[in-house]
Amino acid sequence: MTLANSIELFTNAGVQWLFRYVHVVVGIAWIGLLYYFNFVQVPAFGEMEAAARNNAIDKLASRALWWFRWAAVATVVSGLALLGVQQNDSAYFKSPAGIAISTSILFALTMFVNVWGIIWRNQKVVIANARNVQAGGEADPAAAGAGRAALLASRQNAIYSLPMLALMVGTGHFAYTKGVVLTGGERGAYWAITGVIWILFELNALGVFGKGPGKTRIIYDTHRNAIITGCVYLVAQLAIFKYLLA
Repeated sequence: MTLANSIELFTNAGVQWLFRYVHVVVGIAWIGLLYYFNFVQVPAFGEMEAAARNNAIDKLASRALWWFRWAAVATVVSGLALLGVQQNDSAYFKSPAGIAISTSILFALTMFVNVWGIIWRNQKVVIANARNVQAGGEADPAAAGAGRAALLASRQNAIYSLPMLALMVGTGHFAYTKGVVLTGGERGAYWAITGVIWILFELNALGVFGKGPGKTRIIYDTHRNAIITGCVYLVAQLAIFKYLLA
């Protein structure tokens, strides 16, 4: 037995443990900051005077956003690395467990794209405006719209996070994720329903159905609405999973 083989960390199981550990730690950072932004920072900023809010955006939000976006990168990279070393065959992804983890990956990758493609891109405009105003410059008229776009995507990510986490954790713990390979019809029905709901939510967050308050955007208008929507989505997604695949 070589030294490498005698140290469990250098075995496939050890590497899996390492990637899983990193994935959990950086995932906590990502989702924790997501909840901080939605449930703490945004409501607090809404009660601040403009000068105090601009200062907080400059000094606080900019730093939090750095950790937020790079924690998202680390979470996705470590998760894909873990998936790669697990050596699952194609049959696994046709099983309830494989479909559960695939669904959580769909949500997580969508959230990642929202972070870098929408939230951070628009928050750069907001941060630049706050710094410019503090320096005595004129306010950027595009900043309000950019902030709104970032808010919609951030609230949608909070909504996605609840079914994402439930299915990811449930893969290894729910009794009904164990079982035989599912038929093509069962998988097709599940993905059709899941996909339609997922894409409608995302299009709503992107402003395809409008960007102002009210109507379909009511789920984003307050953090309480987002929490309620996320809980309803969680129950609905688990019901779809259980009754179509279990």
